[in-house]
This record gives sequence, structure tokens and C-alpha cells, in this order.
Amino acid sequence: MSNQKFVIRLEPRSISACASPDKISFIRNALQHQLDVFEQSKDADIILDLAPTGTGKTKAGLTVLKHQPNKSAVYIAPTNALIEQQTEAAKQFVRDANLPHVVKSASAKDVKSWPQDKVGRRSGEKLYNILRNPATVFDDVGANTPILLVTNPDTFYYATFFAYNQLDRGNIAAGFYTKFSTVIFDEFHLYDAKQLVGMLFYLAYSHVFRFFQHGRKVVLLTATPEPACELALENLKQAGVRIARIDGEVGNTNLLASQTAVNLELRPKPESKDEWLAELAAEVIHRFRERPHENGAIILDSLDNINRLSDLLRQQGLSDYIGRITGPAPKRDRQRAMQRQIILATSTVDVGFNFERHPEPRRQNLDWLIFSARDRAAFWQRIGRVGRVLGKSVTNIDSEAIAYLPADAWKEGLTDLNTTGGRTALKEMLDNLPCLDKPFLTAYWRSEASLEIARPLLELEEVFDNLPDAELIPKLFNTLKSVLDNKRSWEDYRHRMKVLRGAENIAKESLEKLKTGWKFLKGGQAFVKTFIKVTSPEEWEDLQAGRTKLDAYEKIFKEHNDLLSDLKEFAEVFSISYAPLFSFRYSLFESLPIRDPYNLVTDESEETQLDPFHLLRYYEFAQNGDFIEIKSRATETYKLSFRMRYCGSRQEFANTEINKLTAFKNCRVVRSIGESIQPTTALQALSKHLLPGVIICPRTNAAALFQLHKQGIFSYTITIACDDGDRQYEFLAGLSGILTMAMKYNQLRLPDDEVFIAG
Repeated sequence: MSNQKFVIRLEPRSISACASPDKISFIRNALQHQLDVFEQSKDADIILDLAPTGTGKTKAGLTVLKHQPNKSAVYIAPTNALIEQQTEAAKQFVRDANLPHVVKSASAKDVKSWPQDKVGRRSGEKLYNILRNPATVFDDVGANTPILLVTNPDTFYYATFFAYNQLDRGNIAAGFYTKFSTVIFDEFHLYDAKQLVGMLFYLAYSHVFRFFQHGRKVVLLTATPEPACELALENLKQAGVRIARIDGEVGNTNLLASQTAVNLELRPKPESKDEWLAELAAEVIHRFRERPHENGAIILDSLDNINRLSDLLRQQGLSDYIGRITGPAPKRDRQRAMQRQIILATSTVDVGFNFERHPEPRRQNLDWLIFSARDRAAFWQRIGRVGRVLGKSVTNIDSEAIAYLPADAWKEGLTDLNTTGGRTALKEMLDNLPCLDKPFLTAYWRSEASLEIARPLLELEEVFDNLPDAELIPKLFNTLKSVLDNKRSWEDYRHRMKVLRGAENIAKESLEKLKTGWKFLKGGQAFVKTFIKVTSPEEWEDLQAGRTKLDAYEKIFKEHNDLLSDLKEFAEVFSISYAPLFSFRYSLFESLPIRDPYNLVTDESEETQLDPFHLLRYYEFAQNGDFIEIKSRATETYKLSFRMRYCGSRQEFANTEINKLTAFKNCRVVRSIGESIQPTTALQALSKHLLPGVIICPRTNAAALFQLHKQGIFSYTITIACDDGDRQYEFLAGLSGILTMAMKYNQLRLPDDEVFIAG
């Protein structure tokens, strides 16, 4: 592949210093884009700041608070690590700008740690009260002080999509929808498809319910907006939302150096993992030995690749010069790693890590960078990490970078890149490479995103029942319909959401309460109709024709416990099938507490959390009290698959269970190398009563599986043990199952046996 490598020089970047710094004198060494955000936010509803990474977009967004200094605001940072950093930055800004706000971080962990002596133990109760009046939770806050809440997209989503518990969800949603006059979404180009749906819902709500007319300002901070988001914002603009776009690099006066020139080498990512890691290790060792006083970093998407690269470099005597910044790395390990000459990192550093060093060097903090990029947003985010010199005294020393892109980029025309065209030519080329499209985004929006937004819409409809604002619900849906390019009607989604809500409520109730209470549960009657339709078509025809009434089933359910049990079981399967649509946890199972005595995952700390599938693939381990203790790295990567017992024939399973979104009983994880199966009984966390997803035949769907895998939608082999023998299929678990419907919708069925129709 050496003949496919080529180098392009990216010219230095500059950014304009503020032409009228007296207007924002509360920002030291202000930049023009910060003033532009401050000025244009006076008239615009949405302000989009496109300044490069590392040039003060956080402060730019916070300037908007000065226009409404006595009103509350929320700052949404994409990761918990960034919440901590931006909370401190916001506190400093509030002091510098002489604002009255109290700044509070609100990750799930933060909320749990808030005092509970005044308002109770529930996280939802505490969050609602801090929105209502921070003084009810904190002793050091004056009455009715405006709050600047720093939180993450998950909390924001759960709040605005009525996903907290029944006692708090209405109050919290009302607070998030009405409380904030300034809303700042930081680094939103890194949001996944679900997070973007939550953000776009909030923007459309603010427009339709006239919050923009009453002064709400939304600031979107990003260096690389996704094309799909650009289109969504254009649709909002067409609907009458005033949007201002600010580019910090426009203009050629008062320029300050922000990034050195970067000599970038583009390489195709090798197929062989071992060959690639050996190549990466050789590159690092060469740079370290040739230029021992330079600092560098390696950013890869795979945690296992980073850990194995760490092993290779330690074997070469570099233990004292390397440090890891990864998801499982505790805070203490990360702080230590920041000061190492060679930093090994996962996507954890894509947001909020400036590779700060103490003492601060006069030149760039990173002289060289080696990284992989699966999509263009990650590429630009990572290349922006090297050679940062804003505020430095030495700005003229070139930096170097090696970027590993998907091999398909070369097939799609990357070889035609004009290597003398600099950043502009590179951007134009990368924008036109399909292999760098963000996984999930289009697939997700084509699948069930509109059903996801139907949940808060239905809740809002009930809040506004018999009020004039009720007429705005269909208008809000139609606005979102244009944003998400959906085809179906509000009535269709409204009914489907009622059925799903009925399934969720019935699944939670005891059989005794269901005997008389199913009619009075929200969505209960709608779901019972669906149950009858699926399980008894003849009775459904009688119900449709009016020959029987739904009331007749009160007596039937009271007298037939077996039928009531079937109803509850069907409700459990139905609700769990859709549960991944309303959750942010893409992993099938919760992370596990592990102990790492040999520092195979961590650098110094021995305890952390780890995804169980990562543990199963790459390590040998044993249970040690409440912890799983890692014993060694696996000599060979384990293959993970599933096995399920089905009471019935193979043909019966094929007729009823494949090509259908549902939830499967008695699934267990199997870990193997070749034909040898290793037990996983030590991990009780892998036991679930029902596992949601879609099972498809790999032979008849080979082309579809290939396309799904290219989209980042992965599957597992599953063996179905039937009464007349075993049969192997492919299992797309969790959210992957829902995304599969978008890619292969004309052959897939929903839990109620209806054929899926793409949005």
C-alpha cells in the first residue's frame, strides 16, 4: 500500500482579533467571531459559530448571556469530561462578565450528589427544584438567582422527551422547555443521530411555540456541521427561524496565528490489525528517537488498538514516555498522561482535551499527530488538535500528521486529490467521499426517529388538552416532518405511540391489577386492541365490525388468567423491542466494575469500568468479590455470538421470528475461538430475560448485511436450538435492529406483525 500514501501541506490558519474589543471588554484578548456572536445574537434566533477548534467558541456562546443577564441558561456539553471543564470555564466567565448566575454542573452523577435534605432523594425532584429556584437545593445561593446549568445531551434529551420517572417527568420537561432564555449546544457536530433528533426537536418547539419571538436564543457551536444538519437548519430557516452564521476565519485584518502549517500524510488503514499496530509502533519509535524533544499523540477509535499499541511501545522501553487517555482511564491517569511526551488516546479526546502541558511550551503543545478517522467530522476534529498556537509566542514551526482513512476512500477518488490545493482542496475531496459519511445518521432518520419524537408530542398534546395551544402540536410535527424528511402523518405516529405507551404500562403492572385496571392505563385500550388483532384475527374482525365491544374483554381477562398472562407477556416483548429507541446506551449491557492489577487497561489506577463485550473479546478474567479482575490479555481475540433455545421446529421459527423486530427469550452470549467455546458464567450481568433486535438469514441477505456493516450497523451470529436441530442466523441487536428496518424495510415486520414503512 506504500504507493497509495501521499502528502499534502495544509497551510497555517489564522483568526481575526476583535476589531472593537471594548464592546466585549469582559473577554481578554477577544476574537472577532466572539464579538460577532455577541452582536448578531441581538436579532437572530439561532446563532451558528463555525470558528475552528481551540479558538474560544465557548466564550463566544456565553457572551449571549449578557443580553438577558437576569434569565437562566443551559449549556449542553457533549461529554461528562467536558461538563467538568466547561463548568469551570463558565464560572470564570460569569465572574469576568459580572453576571449574577450561579453555575451548576448537572451530569447524572452530579445530580445524585446534590443535597437531599431540602427536596428529597429523587434525582428528578432535585433537578426540577433547581430549575424552579436553585436556593431550594443549595444553601449558598440567593433566592431566585438565575442559573447556568451545564449538562450533557443525554440529560437534556431525557428531560425534554419526558423520560424521567412518572412523578417528575412533566415538571422537568416544563422547566427545560420554558426556563431557559439562552441555550448553547457545544460541539454538536459530534452528536449522534439520537442526540441530533433531540436538539432539532427543541429548536422546532422553540419556533412553533413562539419562544424565539419572546427572546430565546440558541447558540450552536461547531467547526464542522454535518450536511444533514445543514439541511435541517435550512428547513427551519424556510419556516421563518432567523439564523446567523459566523465564520471566524472570514476577513483578513487583525490576524492572529491559530494553527501551524501541517504536513499531512494520508494512508489507507491496513486490513491486518497486527500489521497496522506494528506500523504505528515503528512510526512512534522513529519519531521519538529522531526528535526526542517533540511531543506527539496517537488517536485511534479502538480501545483495544490503543492498549495493544501501549504494550508494543512499553516493550521497546518507552514506558516512562507514554500515557493513555481512554474512556476507562480514571481522571488521575488522564492527568498524568497529559504530561507525557507521547499520548495514546481514543475518541475520548475529540472533545475538551487541549493537551495542556505544564510548564506551558512557547510553541505548539503537539508537534505531531497520528490518527484514524471513520468520518469527516472526526477527521477535521482530530487534525485540528495538532499545531495549535493561538496565544503562543512561537508560531512558525510546521507540525506533522499521518491520517489513516478507510481504504474505500482510494476507490472513491481520493487519488485525484490536488495535493497543492491545501485545506480547500482537501475539504472538497473529503466532502465527496461516501465512505466518510457519518454512520447511523441517514439510516436512523429513515427508520423510527419520528416515532421517537411522537412520545414528547403526545405528552405535550395531553398537557395542552382543551387549550388553544393544542393546535400547535400538529404544526410542530409537520415542522419536524420537513426537517427529518418524513412522509407519514401525525395521526399515524400518534396512534403507534399510544399503543407503545400502553405496552409499557401494561408490562409494568401486576396481573392482579391488570384484571380490572388495563382499561384505565394510558394507552391500555389501544394496546389491547393490537393484542387482539395479532393473536385472534377473527375476534379482531368482530371488534372492527361492531359485533363485539372492547368492554367485553373486562370479563374475559378476569376469568382467564392465562389470557391475561399472554397479554402481559406480549406487552413486555412489544415494549422491550422498542426500548433501544428511547435509550442512549448503545451497548447491550451495563459497564462492569473491574480491577486491573497489571495495568492492561489503565496506567496507574487499578479500578475502573469496562464494557462487558470488550472484556469478553480481549481479556482473561475472574470474579473477585464485587469486581471482575483482569488476569491477562487474550492471546487471540474471542469471537462473540449468541445462542437461543426455541421450543418448536426450525421451520416454525423461520415462519414466525425472522425478519421481525421483537425481543427474544433465553438468549445467552457465547465466547469462542474457532470451535472452542469458553464459559461466560462469571458475568451475571449478561443475563437478560428479553433481548431486543432483528434476526435475519445471512445467506439470503448477504448483500444487505454487507451494506449494513458499511453503515456501521453490526450483527452477531446466533444459533437457534430448535426441537429438530440447530440453525444459524445473524442477530442485529438493540438499536441496530431498529436501524435495520431503514435499510431493508420492505421485508421486515414490526412487533405487531405489521410491515414496516420507511419514513
